[in-house]
Amino acid sequence: MKAAVMDAFGSPLEVREVPDPVPSDDGVVIEVRANGICRSDWHGWMGHDPSIRLPHVLGHEIAGVVAEKGGLVHNWRVGDRVTLPFCGGCGTCAQCLAGNHHICDHEYQPGFTGWGAFAQYVAMPYADVNLVRLPDEVDYVEAASLGCRFMTAYRGVVDQGRVTGGDYVAIHGCGGVGLSATMIAAAHGAEVIAVDIDDERLQLARNFGAGMTVNARSSPDVVDEILERTGGGAHVSIDALGSQVTSRNSIRSLRKRGRHVQIGLTLADEADVLIPMNTVIAKELEIVGSHGMPGHRYADLLHMITSGVLQPGRLVGKTVTLEEAGAELEAMGRFSQTGVTVIDRF
Repeated sequence: MKAAVMDAFGSPLEVREVPDPVPSDDGVVIEVRANGICRSDWHGWMGHDPSIRLPHVLGHEIAGVVAEKGGLVHNWRVGDRVTLPFCGGCGTCAQCLAGNHHICDHEYQPGFTGWGAFAQYVAMPYADVNLVRLPDEVDYVEAASLGCRFMTAYRGVVDQGRVTGGDYVAIHGCGGVGLSATMIAAAHGAEVIAVDIDDERLQLARNFGAGMTVNARSSPDVVDEILERTGGGAHVSIDALGSQVTSRNSIRSLRKRGRHVQIGLTLADEADVLIPMNTVIAKELEIVGSHGMPGHRYADLLHMITSGVLQPGRLVGKTVTLEEAGAELEAMGRFSQTGVTVIDRF
């Protein structure tokens, strides 16, 4: 098969022929029809993830068709249209038995702990536990856009943030995760305040449901502006980027008893975030993380998509070929992209 192989961190990917994957007894091989290019891929490409061993193939926002299956797979047949969470649960550990497959003690992450979907085919173990059947109404590109960004934002807004109608929700960072969170929060009746340094991304946020925007580059004080415009602060605030500045701003922009949801990864130079703990204590704030979403939670998300309430396909900025994937990763380091980019030609 053809795959975009990473031979060294931060170096151009090389598209070349590599051996086809083989399914494990409990797994499948998926023929990849579309795969998103995510900032998590960029972190992996930069060498920020210690689980990656070179040479390596990235890619974890997968949509495709079951091409082969192992002998212990019971719920899936060759030809089934599928997607899957980026964190695959084993189904038997304590976390999985509690329903938290996305933080499994033995998790498998295509593109990180194993080779991913910057390729024509990708192997996935634990198939019966993790695969999600795609409705006919959802095409492969839109399914790939759910990837880790949209479904992680869904869990962050709905399950972790517990957003309800009338809440003020501040979203710091309007990349793929932030725009996804904007659409989802607005669909749940929230008043969204989108924060970014780029006016084009802020316009996209308005298009996807943000009622207010703050340009962090030109604002005298992002936190003060949010506190003033919301009459005391956000009920829920989400760091969708993952930096020391956005994380602290998110916490400090909450009203009393508000909830901060950390979705953006804080890695490398941004790893050590100083939490304003006195503010957390004085306002009785909650701080929660959001790391993906288990496969069994996709049903509600897909229902909102097929009913037209959510339209993740609108977030797709462009589609590219497998050969163009490396250039897209390099561009992520410059924050020069808007919306979601999906590989759909292999």
